[in-house]
Amino acid sequence: MKLLEGKVAIITGASRGIGKGIAEVFAKHGANVAFTYSSSVESALALEGELTAMGIKAKGYQSNAADFNEAQTMVDAVIAEFGTVDILINNAGITKDNLLMRMSEEDFDKVIDVNLKSVFNMTKAIQRTFLKKRAGSIINMSSVVGVKGNAGQTNYAASKAGVIGFTKSVALELGSRNIRCNAIAPGFIETEMTAKLNDDVVQGWRDGIPLKRGGTTEDVANACLFLASDMSAYITGQVLNVDGGMLT
Repeated sequence: MKLLEGKVAIITGASRGIGKGIAEVFAKHGANVAFTYSSSVESALALEGELTAMGIKAKGYQSNAADFNEAQTMVDAVIAEFGTVDILINNAGITKDNLLMRMSEEDFDKVIDVNLKSVFNMTKAIQRTFLKKRAGSIINMSSVVGVKGNAGQTNYAASKAGVIGFTKSVALELGSRNIRCNAIAPGFIETEMTAKLNDDVVQGWRDGIPLKRGGTTEDVANACLFLASDMSAYITGQVLNVDGGMLT
């Protein structure tokens, strides 16, 4: 059974990692996928080809979700191309880790812009479409770090905690129009970024997780699939921790 048959999803930051995993799972379940990427044109074209081969419509857009006007332009382009949008996944994100005493203002602002302001920009851009349809599912990518904090990540933690507050507020504002808004807080997910880390460090993290493993991009994508589909029709304003029990 394809849970998203014929639906149109926008996924920001999807050329690699969690975003790519979400795009693949959504395509498998029949969704047409519009995705954004910032710089990796080759990866984006490869993903476009991979998704299209699954028998759905897919298109990548080089767009900076942290820029208000670019977000609006991108959403307009998707609606012109795909006819409508049913699901928005705000996944674009970066890290610029440092202890507070060493963190520059620029590194703080950049992380807030990409991780938090992009969520405002994209949600604002899609809102009118969802209101007209009286339907829509918005899923915002937070992090366990946004729930519990993390030393050396004041900028990232603040951005991801902000995403949770934004999500809950949008759920309250738009619930009466049948528009749902939820957040996912991934824990330690193993991607190409974590593959560059020291093996002992990674194993140490795994040992501290009740399920004794790092998560996969598919673990996060499956949670997204649930929140995007009608299976979660009565769920809004929630934060789903996908963390192997890390925050238990």
